[in-house]
Amino acid sequence: ALSHSSPPPLTLPHSLTLPRSLSYNPSLSHTPSLPLTQSHSLSYDLSLSLSLSLSRCQCSNEPVLAASFHPTEANLIVTCGKSHILFWTLEGSVLTKKQGIFEKQEKPKYVLSVTFSQNGDVISGDSSGNLIIWGKGTNRIRSVVAGAHEGGIFSVCMRNDGTLLSGGGKDRKLILWDQQYRKLQESEVPEAFGPVRTIAEGKGAELFVGTTRNCILQGSLANGYNPIVQGHTDELWGLAAHPSTGLFATCGHDRLLHLWDSSSHQPVWSQTLDDPAQAVGFHPSGSVIAVGLQTARLNPPVTLPRPPPLPDANAQLGSKPLTVRPSARGRPPDAACVSCCCCCCCFLSQGHSSFVTHLDWSHDSHYFVTNSGDYEILHWTPSCKQVTSADQVRSVQWVSSTCALGFQVFGVWPEGADGTDINAICRSADDQLLATADDFGKVNLFSFPCSHPRVRCRGQSSRLASQRPPPGQ
Repeated sequence: ALSHSSPPPLTLPHSLTLPRSLSYNPSLSHTPSLPLTQSHSLSYDLSLSLSLSLSRCQCSNEPVLAASFHPTEANLIVTCGKSHILFWTLEGSVLTKKQGIFEKQEKPKYVLSVTFSQNGDVISGDSSGNLIIWGKGTNRIRSVVAGAHEGGIFSVCMRNDGTLLSGGGKDRKLILWDQQYRKLQESEVPEAFGPVRTIAEGKGAELFVGTTRNCILQGSLANGYNPIVQGHTDELWGLAAHPSTGLFATCGHDRLLHLWDSSSHQPVWSQTLDDPAQAVGFHPSGSVIAVGLQTARLNPPVTLPRPPPLPDANAQLGSKPLTVRPSARGRPPDAACVSCCCCCCCFLSQGHSSFVTHLDWSHDSHYFVTNSGDYEILHWTPSCKQVTSADQVRSVQWVSSTCALGFQVFGVWPEGADGTDINAICRSADDQLLATADDFGKVNLFSFPCSHPRVRCRGQSSRLASQRPPPGQ
């Protein structure tokens, strides 16, 4: 059963870094905490209120991947990891261990997961795809289900009815076993969501599945799975808001393109790209998405809601990442590539002496402005002819303000700032506010045109790569 109770947070000692696994003592008489750290140590904490360490000892010289309290034997703990499984007994404040004996069974490279049967046996899944059943109260093998999965078994889950669920990494399968470990049913997680990493039982036949691609799936063996949480697995650099609805698109170095619903916080659809992505932009009609790739190519434009392949729109524009921005009147997407060129409609013209970082179009689509890595500001016509007269563009109104360099945005730069400190900038729809995303994990809010900061919001990362307002806000 799932519990939504929130006990007080536990602060780990400074000597414990990067906990790898956490397990609850079924009696709840002690703190439900077993942090497994990079030093491969086991820590048993005293109480929820005191947050004191009761016992700590070295588990193994090899990485420890999981730990779990026995559900009926309150003082029994099982840990597993590289080439080992250990059975621990807590007596007072002393932890003693017995190592699992594999005997004739070939020792796996990794024991990846562990759970417990209703009769108290310990069940482990390993990197060889085997399920091993260890007799209750012993450190010896009772039986083996060889080749239960193709590749490692990342998760095993004992259901309330006594059946066992196992989740495979390489084969992406969830398999249901009866109490004699005979296969009853199996299903496969779609490739787009990634291999199974962990399994949790919901109500009835409902299952929750966590995957290696940062997805949480909800479903059942019979009816399949739908994502309820989905994200990126690598750096996210591309972000664009739909021009008229509450949708927005993201892309990143994981080669994933997601279209999101801002109201439900759920992805509408996802697509895997050929190469890592750096930037994304909507056509003004909202029906087409253009994506700039790290390989300096424009990905074939994606038509909503079902993206067909459009190979004739694929273009190689240089050797570095791209910045993509649609023109105001819906002309073909432009791209600024990091090979010291500007490109409009796939026609190249030499211009900047360094890579292009930002690009904005004028309202009448007669001009666009670009910034570069050596802090140049250049203006262009759609034919990629450079505009050298300042008077010609002095009164031009711009659709957006994503360029971090310019007379109307100079106030975003604090004194002594490095030229790379600000990664993204955008203007609100009413032309009153300007927001920036910086290398320090902050979103900064300014008035527009800006001369000094107004509000600063701390983010949850070391740096923010991009930010965009939803339409009308």
